[in-house]
Amino acid sequence: MHLMEKGEGENQTSVTEFILLGFGDLPELQILLFLLFLVIYIVTMAGNILIVALVVAYQHLYIPMYFFLGNLSCLETCYISTILPRMLASLLTGDRTISVEGCMIQLVLFGSLVTTECYLLTVMSYDRYLAICKPLHYGTLMNGRLCLQLAAGSWISGFLVCRIFMCLMPQLIFCGPNEIDHFFCDFSSLFQLSCSDTSQITPLIYIFSFLDAVSPFLLTLASYICIIVTILGIPSTTGRQKAFSTCSSHLIMVALFYGTIMIVYMLPKSGTWRALNKVFSIGHTVVTPLANPLIYSLRNREVKEALRN
Repeated sequence: MHLMEKGEGENQTSVTEFILLGFGDLPELQILLFLLFLVIYIVTMAGNILIVALVVAYQHLYIPMYFFLGNLSCLETCYISTILPRMLASLLTGDRTISVEGCMIQLVLFGSLVTTECYLLTVMSYDRYLAICKPLHYGTLMNGRLCLQLAAGSWISGFLVCRIFMCLMPQLIFCGPNEIDHFFCDFSSLFQLSCSDTSQITPLIYIFSFLDAVSPFLLTLASYICIIVTILGIPSTTGRQKAFSTCSSHLIMVALFYGTIMIVYMLPKSGTWRALNKVFSIGHTVVTPLANPLIYSLRNREVKEALRN
């Protein structure tokens, strides 16, 4: 551990780097894990970039649902790239150190991208709500201008969170220990390692967590409650199946993303639960970006047609 004296009579030291323990307790599986995550990273990047290319190239995908899907796929390529390359390097070389600055940058990018994804998933659920619950007014309500505003608002929300984190992070002082029992710089882990007074930061974190994670989830949940009620009111079985098929892919993504996040942040952070915490963290950091192109390409007729062409 590299430590630097702060001086001026302060009985404190400043950590200059952290050690991401990751999966270091499984030395015999390092190469296997490296190959597994490398394949996942390549497939995820290729799949999401292909989705973006299809949405841009084919005119019959120039509709709101695929516009938002293109934004989501673009987001997923950035999202997974904040975590997996660093983890792959650690698995390959065995070097699990990361500078404090590098850890902060990873945390800020991760937080802003998670926020953007929460809002994008909410926007997509609102799009499906209008398409199923107000089909006669859908074309008028979900026009091109509104699509741009909703997508831009999602990205801007993530940027604002990025700016807020950049203001809050310098207030954290780390004076040891410097081991993070995770494969990326998680905010709760850094908070536990900080030896500075966090009493003023904690309320702000709770407020922004509610605004940027809980509120979008509740709006998404409300949209799907309305969608399910509307679908159940359709008299014909064929009509219900057709209506459900238009939102099933998005519903799977929402369940996977929010389900794993809830499990991660509700599980205790000590004992045997810590290992489970890392396993479920893979769900929303690795599996969700991988699942996005797979689910939409396998379950969506228009995307499969574009792929064939």
